[in-house]
Amino acid sequence: MAKISPLMIAPPLIFAGFVVLAGIGMFTTDSQNLPSALIGQPAPPVTETALADFTPVTAEAMATGQVTLVNFWASWCPPCRAEHPKLLEMQAGGMPIIGVNFRDKEGPATSYLTDDGNPFAAVAFDPEGRTAIDWGVTAPPETFILDADGNILFRFAGPLVGSDFEQRFLPQLEKALGN
Repeated sequence: MAKISPLMIAPPLIFAGFVVLAGIGMFTTDSQNLPSALIGQPAPPVTETALADFTPVTAEAMATGQVTLVNFWASWCPPCRAEHPKLLEMQAGGMPIIGVNFRDKEGPATSYLTDDGNPFAAVAFDPEGRTAIDWGVTAPPETFILDADGNILFRFAGPLVGSDFEQRFLPQLEKALGN
C-alpha cells in the first residue's frame, strides 16, 4: 500500500477552500451596498485643482447650508454617461452637485462636459485618484449625499438610473431634504 504524501493533499484542499470562500462571497456580498466608514462624518477634503476652466471645489462648496451631492465620474466611464441626463435634470431642479473627475485625462473630460452639458456647480480634477481614495470610492460613478453642514449621509455606488435610483437613492435624498 502506497502512502499519500501530505504535499499531494494540500494543494487540492487549499483550492477547495478558495472555492468555498469565493462562493460565500458571491452569494452574500451586495456590491451596491458597500458600507462606508464615512457616514455621519464630515466629508473629506476635495482637491482644489479644477478641471480646465470650470469652477474649482472649495471647502465652502461642501457645506453650503443645503443638501449637496458629490459625484465621482470619468469621461471614459459608460455608467457615468448613462447617469449624466439624471444629473443634468437634478441640477436644473436646483440640486447643487459637485463633480470630481478622477483617473481621467483633462482633454476628454473637458470636452465631455462642454459637449454634453455641465451639471456641476464646481468640478475637481483628480487624475491620480487621491481624492477618490480619501472618500473610499471603488469605481465610478459614485455619489454621496451631504447634509447642510457637509457631513456624509449616504453613499451610492453605481449610476443614478432606473429602479436602483428610484428605490435606493431617491428615498435617501428625500430623507436628507426632509421630504
